[in-house]
Amino acid sequence: MKVIDILNSSQRPFASFELVPPLKGSDVTRLYDSIDPLMEFEPPFINVTCHRDEVEYVPNADGTYTKMTLAKRPGTVAIVAAIMRRYPQLQIVPHVICGGASRSRVESELLDLHFLGIQNVVALRGDAIPGQRFFIPETDGFSHSSELVEMIHNLNEGQYLDPTVKNGLSTDFCVGVAAYPEKHYEAANLDTDIQHLKEKVKAGADYIVTQMFFDNSQYFRFIEQLRKAGITVPVIPGLKPISSQRQIDLLPRSFHIDIPQALVSELSKTKSPLDAYQVGIEWAIAQSRELLANGAPAIHYYTMAKTDNVRQIVKAIF
Repeated sequence: MKVIDILNSSQRPFASFELVPPLKGSDVTRLYDSIDPLMEFEPPFINVTCHRDEVEYVPNADGTYTKMTLAKRPGTVAIVAAIMRRYPQLQIVPHVICGGASRSRVESELLDLHFLGIQNVVALRGDAIPGQRFFIPETDGFSHSSELVEMIHNLNEGQYLDPTVKNGLSTDFCVGVAAYPEKHYEAANLDTDIQHLKEKVKAGADYIVTQMFFDNSQYFRFIEQLRKAGITVPVIPGLKPISSQRQIDLLPRSFHIDIPQALVSELSKTKSPLDAYQVGIEWAIAQSRELLANGAPAIHYYTMAKTDNVRQIVKAIF
């Protein structure tokens, strides 16, 4: 079932989850261990993140370095297949990214997912690799996620990159895209960022999932601006519970988000890691309740493969 159909037909709000695949070298049970605790909530879908290859410089005996390109996690198609084998009733929503891949490679991955029976994807540009200040597309790759959305839309129409393919198989993907209530860090301003989002919707995006945020007023203001801009597709707020004092510094650096002073103050008062962990849970519960009370169609929880705090939040809300 497509995510857009789930959103349109659901009689009440629901929780969905996002998982980070285990590192290469881990057993598949690591993947299942991160999903099993969430199944009691009967999530209609679970997102699976995608990670581009990383570049590392490995020291040699003579003092020089060898540049190596390494895949740190199993591939998306393999991860999706492993989840489908264990949870056949669950809709899997893999992320598909522009970074680190040519258009042809992305098209091949999409066709592999289609052959697996996947109907939902999230189309993302992806981040710059370490050492790059800004995102640099691959040769014959996508510069913007709107281009990726357009290609998926074309595949749904049976149009392939290879013009010699006639009467090609039509895929049937529902496409989600990302949005940033506090704006993407590369955008000049929020209005410009919303125009970029509008381009993604025009290209064929069916719904939107937001980056994490900790101030609901930012989300409510963002929704108001989207509707004024003519963006009418459903918007699912994305939440991540803070789990330690260190994240006061780490999350703004990594995700370019603000943390409200009220939350910073509460975390600063904590005397132990467990206390900070509990503050994060309570803040996310309060956020969730306010979002649902104000019409959010669902809440998407970023688990980062750690589910205990998310389970406590969802139990309190749904």
